[in-house]
Amino acid sequence: MIFNSLTYLIFLTIVLYGYWKLNRKNRLYLIFISSLLFYSFWRIEFTFLILFSVLVDYYASIWIYSETSKLKRKFLLFFSLSINFTLLAFFKYYYFISDNVNYLFKIFGFDLGLPVLNIILPIGISFYTFQSVSYTIDVFRKNIKPEKEFILFCNYVIFFPQLVAGPILRAKEIIWQLSKKPVFKIENLYHGLKRVVFGLFLKVVIADNLAPIVDQSFLTETKYLSGIDVFTISYLFGFQIYFDFSAYSHIAIGTALLMGIKFPENFNFPYHSLSPKEFWTRWHITLSSWVRDYLYFPLTGIKSDNISTKGFKVIVDKKDLAYKYIFVLLLTWSLMGFWHGADWKFIIWGLIHAVIIIFYRFFNKILFLKNNKFFKFISWAITLQLIMLSWIPFRAKHYSDAFNIWNRLFDFNNWFQLSLKENTYIIIFLITLIYLIVPFFVKFYNKILLKRYFIRFNFEVLFLFFIITMIIIFFKVIDQFIYFQF
Repeated sequence: MIFNSLTYLIFLTIVLYGYWKLNRKNRLYLIFISSLLFYSFWRIEFTFLILFSVLVDYYASIWIYSETSKLKRKFLLFFSLSINFTLLAFFKYYYFISDNVNYLFKIFGFDLGLPVLNIILPIGISFYTFQSVSYTIDVFRKNIKPEKEFILFCNYVIFFPQLVAGPILRAKEIIWQLSKKPVFKIENLYHGLKRVVFGLFLKVVIADNLAPIVDQSFLTETKYLSGIDVFTISYLFGFQIYFDFSAYSHIAIGTALLMGIKFPENFNFPYHSLSPKEFWTRWHITLSSWVRDYLYFPLTGIKSDNISTKGFKVIVDKKDLAYKYIFVLLLTWSLMGFWHGADWKFIIWGLIHAVIIIFYRFFNKILFLKNNKFFKFISWAITLQLIMLSWIPFRAKHYSDAFNIWNRLFDFNNWFQLSLKENTYIIIFLITLIYLIVPFFVKFYNKILLKRYFIRFNFEVLFLFFIITMIIIFFKVIDQFIYFQF
């Protein structure tokens, strides 16, 4: 079941009715059953895979917390992580690993002959694996106590609004909200519905209509592309994936809010960032913070009191950063790219981000982040171009295609040649312009109408009426969200 479907809207209405009618115990069972039903609309047999992971981490965390021997605690953590990542590696990376191992052995004259298996990738496996793993690690670090109520812990992992594509939640943020008796607030209903509707608008009206233009643009023969075309197609996909994924996050956050539960934000106008580092504090925020807390910090030796996706206390050992920083950053971003997909193009995408982050770290004191509007504008402009161009290997069919597309940037004789359909350039110009001015409009709007509640409410009602009308007009055959494949 996916968000942009009539089935989901009917499902959500029924769940919400029962949710607010039932007592705590029955409400938890309702969440459990409805979450499994939600996932079962894709493939029912893979619900057992999720439940197996849940069982492993539930018991492992309890044993870890009660165990006094440091060695045994480490073994139990290793056991839990091994189960989770083995399942992830098998279902998501087996073909990539077997293909590359076979190729490597053939170079040396050996035919290893690892079998090619027809493995179905369970949707959401990367997301719920990371979420469950973070819980066990937090228990090991004694940042949290293990949850003894199995149904409550299970709901933390499989809660349907975020099950397939996040946000990636932390136990300390969400378990207590699932446990307590919810208080119905009309403002949660209003803001939750507003987020759901706005998410549907971004998906159905913008992302799904950009999709065929992006597909057609990337089918253009590389030799016909000019420098302008390369930037155009990179911007097209950059906005498509942004509107598509932020749409999912809006609907997930809105759905949870309808149940009185607050999720952390996952996007915050990322293309307004002044640096690549800032971009990753605005894009897929819950994944970025997960990688920071559970991968980057441990590898660099930085100690953190990791409590949520929002904040953390850090004790920095500057000696370690001096010689570990570049290597760890490259490794972290390689794994970040690999998380997105079992293909070399995603690893290249991750390494590109590592390189531009290193570039900004070395030069930010000289040029980019000076407290000067002109230098800030330059920093933003360069960051935006680098981020957009980095999307090309993410979308290209093969990493070699990405290099061929980038190569067209250096054909200066035909740099301004236009090979795409005329309306493509107009569409991307308007989308970029509107996107860039929206935050300033929102800031101005909030300032002017801060205390004029009646005018503000009427304006928002009219705006909602407009976007609902647009959703109805453009609602069509269901298109899945891009991040379902990750």
